[in-house]
Amino acid sequence: MSGFLKIAIRNLLKGPVTDPYPFGKTFIPEKLRGKLKVDASICTACGTCQEVCPSGAIYIKKENDVYVHTTWYNTCCFCGNCEFFCPTGAIKLTNDFHTANTKEEKFKFVTIAAISEKECPVCGNKFVPATLPLIEKSYPHINDEIKNLMKLCPECRKKAAFERLYQ
Repeated sequence: MSGFLKIAIRNLLKGPVTDPYPFGKTFIPEKLRGKLKVDASICTACGTCQEVCPSGAIYIKKENDVYVHTTWYNTCCFCGNCEFFCPTGAIKLTNDFHTANTKEEKFKFVTIAAISEKECPVCGNKFVPATLPLIEKSYPHINDEIKNLMKLCPECRKKAAFERLYQ
Protein backbone atom coordinates (compact mmCIF):
# COMPACT_ATOMS: atom_id res chain seq x y z
CA MET A 1 0.00 0.00 0.00
CA SER A 2 2.93 2.36 0.56
CA GLY A 3 3.76 2.32 -3.19
CA PHE A 4 0.19 3.34 -3.98
CA LEU A 5 0.32 6.24 -1.49
CA LYS A 6 3.61 7.51 -2.97
CA ILE A 7 2.10 7.55 -6.46
CA ALA A 8 -1.12 9.19 -5.25
CA ILE A 9 0.75 11.94 -3.38
CA ARG A 10 3.11 12.52 -6.32
CA ASN A 11 0.16 12.85 -8.69
CA LEU A 12 -1.65 15.25 -6.34
CA LEU A 13 1.42 17.48 -6.12
CA LYS A 14 2.12 17.29 -9.85
CA GLY A 15 -1.35 18.55 -10.87
CA PRO A 16 -3.55 17.63 -13.81
CA VAL A 17 -1.96 16.05 -16.86
CA THR A 18 -4.77 16.69 -19.33
CA ASP A 19 -5.18 19.75 -21.54
CA PRO A 20 -7.54 22.46 -20.30
CA TYR A 21 -9.38 22.45 -23.66
CA PRO A 22 -12.02 23.88 -24.25
CA PHE A 23 -11.42 26.22 -21.28
CA GLY A 24 -7.82 27.01 -22.15
CA LYS A 25 -5.15 26.60 -24.78
CA THR A 26 -4.23 23.15 -25.95
CA PHE A 27 -1.35 21.69 -27.93
CA ILE A 28 -2.07 21.54 -31.65
CA PRO A 29 0.44 19.71 -33.84
CA GLU A 30 1.91 21.97 -36.52
CA LYS A 31 1.15 19.48 -39.30
CA LEU A 32 -2.45 18.82 -38.21
CA ARG A 33 -4.76 18.80 -41.24
CA GLY A 34 -7.74 20.93 -40.32
CA LYS A 35 -9.99 23.31 -42.21
CA LEU A 36 -8.60 24.53 -45.49
CA LYS A 37 -7.95 28.07 -46.57
CA VAL A 38 -8.14 29.16 -50.21
CA ASP A 39 -6.13 32.18 -51.35
CA ALA A 40 -8.40 33.56 -54.09
CA SER A 41 -5.69 35.95 -55.28
CA ILE A 42 -3.56 33.09 -56.63
CA CYS A 43 -6.26 30.48 -57.39
CA THR A 44 -6.86 30.02 -61.12
CA ALA A 45 -10.02 27.91 -60.69
CA CYS A 46 -8.35 25.14 -62.68
CA GLY A 47 -10.39 22.43 -60.91
CA THR A 48 -7.47 20.19 -59.97
CA CYS A 49 -8.53 20.18 -56.31
CA GLN A 50 -12.05 19.18 -57.31
CA GLU A 51 -10.73 16.29 -59.39
CA VAL A 52 -8.38 14.89 -56.74
CA CYS A 53 -10.81 15.19 -53.81
CA PRO A 54 -11.75 11.56 -52.97
CA SER A 55 -14.82 12.57 -50.99
CA GLY A 56 -16.23 15.12 -53.44
CA ALA A 57 -16.07 17.91 -50.87
CA ILE A 58 -14.80 20.58 -53.29
CA TYR A 59 -16.95 22.13 -55.98
CA ILE A 60 -16.06 24.98 -58.34
CA LYS A 61 -18.89 26.72 -60.16
CA LYS A 62 -18.89 29.75 -62.43
CA GLU A 63 -21.45 32.42 -61.53
CA ASN A 64 -21.38 35.50 -63.77
CA ASP A 65 -17.74 36.73 -63.78
CA VAL A 66 -16.76 34.86 -60.61
CA TYR A 67 -15.70 31.29 -59.95
CA VAL A 68 -17.02 30.15 -56.57
CA HIS A 69 -14.77 27.62 -54.83
CA THR A 70 -16.77 25.79 -52.14
CA THR A 71 -15.56 23.17 -49.67
CA TRP A 72 -18.10 21.20 -47.62
CA TYR A 73 -16.66 19.99 -44.33
CA ASN A 74 -19.46 17.52 -43.73
CA THR A 75 -17.91 15.38 -46.48
CA CYS A 76 -14.23 16.44 -46.32
CA CYS A 77 -11.92 13.65 -45.09
CA PHE A 78 -8.97 16.05 -44.56
CA CYS A 79 -6.69 13.89 -46.69
CA GLY A 80 -4.65 16.86 -47.99
CA ASN A 81 -4.88 15.95 -51.69
CA CYS A 82 -6.22 19.41 -52.55
CA GLU A 83 -3.20 21.12 -50.98
CA PHE A 84 -0.71 18.64 -52.40
CA PHE A 85 -1.94 18.79 -55.99
CA CYS A 86 -2.85 22.52 -56.20
CA PRO A 87 -0.54 23.82 -58.97
CA THR A 88 -0.47 27.38 -57.60
CA GLY A 89 -0.35 26.63 -53.88
CA ALA A 90 -3.63 28.48 -53.33
CA ILE A 91 -4.98 25.83 -50.95
CA LYS A 92 -3.48 25.38 -47.51
CA LEU A 93 -4.76 23.11 -44.78
CA THR A 94 -4.72 24.98 -41.50
CA ASN A 95 -4.41 23.40 -38.08
CA ASP A 96 -7.89 24.69 -37.13
CA PHE A 97 -9.57 21.55 -35.85
CA HIS A 98 -12.87 23.15 -34.76
CA THR A 99 -15.16 21.14 -37.01
CA ALA A 100 -17.95 20.20 -34.63
CA ASN A 101 -21.34 21.58 -35.61
CA THR A 102 -25.02 20.99 -35.03
CA LYS A 103 -27.23 19.01 -37.35
CA GLU A 104 -28.92 22.23 -38.49
CA GLU A 105 -25.53 23.72 -39.48
CA LYS A 106 -24.45 20.59 -41.36
CA PHE A 107 -24.95 22.02 -44.84
CA LYS A 108 -23.80 25.52 -43.91
CA PHE A 109 -20.39 24.35 -42.68
CA VAL A 110 -18.36 25.42 -45.72
CA THR A 111 -15.42 27.49 -46.86
CA ILE A 112 -16.13 29.71 -49.85
CA ALA A 113 -13.65 31.64 -51.99
CA ALA A 114 -14.52 33.84 -54.95
CA ILE A 115 -12.07 33.93 -57.86
CA SER A 116 -12.80 36.92 -60.08
CA GLU A 117 -12.35 37.01 -63.81
CA LYS A 118 -10.55 39.93 -65.40
CA GLU A 119 -11.08 41.55 -68.76
CA CYS A 120 -8.32 41.17 -71.35
CA PRO A 121 -7.03 44.65 -72.28
CA VAL A 122 -6.64 43.60 -75.94
CA CYS A 123 -9.76 41.61 -76.88
CA GLY A 124 -12.06 42.23 -73.90
CA ASN A 125 -12.66 38.53 -73.18
CA LYS A 126 -13.06 37.51 -69.55
CA PHE A 127 -10.46 35.14 -68.06
CA VAL A 128 -8.84 34.15 -64.78
CA PRO A 129 -5.39 35.73 -64.94
CA ALA A 130 -2.17 33.78 -64.58
CA THR A 131 -0.68 34.05 -61.15
CA LEU A 132 1.96 36.72 -61.70
CA PRO A 133 3.13 36.79 -58.05
CA LEU A 134 4.00 33.08 -58.25
CA ILE A 135 5.79 33.53 -61.57
CA GLU A 136 7.77 36.47 -60.18
CA LYS A 137 8.67 34.38 -57.12
CA SER A 138 9.91 31.50 -59.29
CA TYR A 139 11.60 33.73 -61.85
CA PRO A 140 12.68 36.95 -60.06
CA HIS A 141 14.46 38.36 -63.12
CA ILE A 142 11.53 38.45 -65.54
CA ASN A 143 11.19 41.65 -67.51
CA ASP A 144 8.26 44.03 -67.93
CA GLU A 145 7.37 42.56 -71.32
CA ILE A 146 6.65 39.18 -69.77
CA LYS A 147 4.73 40.83 -66.91
CA ASN A 148 2.56 42.60 -69.49
CA LEU A 149 1.99 39.29 -71.34
CA MET A 150 0.70 37.75 -68.10
CA LYS A 151 -2.08 40.39 -68.01
CA LEU A 152 -3.48 39.12 -71.33
CA CYS A 153 -5.93 36.29 -71.89
CA PRO A 154 -4.36 33.00 -73.06
CA GLU A 155 -5.30 33.57 -76.72
CA CYS A 156 -3.89 37.11 -76.86
CA ARG A 157 -0.80 35.91 -74.98
CA LYS A 158 -0.21 33.22 -77.63
CA LYS A 159 -0.64 35.74 -80.44
CA ALA A 160 1.70 38.26 -78.82
CA ALA A 161 4.36 35.64 -78.14
CA PHE A 162 4.06 34.29 -81.69
CA GLU A 163 4.38 37.79 -83.16
CA ARG A 164 7.42 38.46 -81.00
CA LEU A 165 9.11 35.25 -82.10
CA TYR A 166 8.48 35.74 -85.83
CA GLN A 167 9.08 39.47 -86.27
